[in-house]
Amino acid sequence: MKEKTKISANKLTLSAIFIALATVLSLIKIIKMPLGGSVTLFSMLPIVMISCMLGVKWGMAVSFVYSLIQLALGIALDGLLGWGLTPVMLIGTITLDYVLAFSVLGIAGVFAKKGNGGICFGVISALVLRFICHLISGCVIFKELEQFEIFGEIFVNRPFLYSLSYNAFYMLPEIIITVIGAVILFNLPQIKKIVKV
Repeated sequence: MKEKTKISANKLTLSAIFIALATVLSLIKIIKMPLGGSVTLFSMLPIVMISCMLGVKWGMAVSFVYSLIQLALGIALDGLLGWGLTPVMLIGTITLDYVLAFSVLGIAGVFAKKGNGGICFGVISALVLRFICHLISGCVIFKELEQFEIFGEIFVNRPFLYSLSYNAFYMLPEIIITVIGAVILFNLPQIKKIVKV
């Protein structure tokens, strides 16, 4: 019984450290988009690592906690509540752009036992799912906002094109940065020992 408690305490401690690290890294913004979203310095890497190291179930729980922290930061730092959204739009934004978008990062470890290729595929899958959450949000929730006009007339009344372009602009670099970080870290002997790849 004591061994199980010790393992749980170790997992909780590691998870808390990785959530804190991911949160700090999310504040280091290389590119900040005008209407939400940014390219950060490896902010998703600690979360996808937890999923690969401790399993998908644990990874989903950790990524859900991380989504709530990102929501709190969105309210406190980005002024989410001051965007002038209707209650339905606000609930949709909270659900799609925060809770779901960051919670899906927990599936990154689904193929971790398949080696480095499986880890890369899992990480890419998780990040693509996050992109899809933002894409749907842009198409459904933000489709009629006048702010689209600042990006040129080509985007007006074309929510899918706008959402695809806007979200790809920051999510593609995020995917590349995170995958590069994962490849480097999961090739370290210390990490290989934990993940058993």
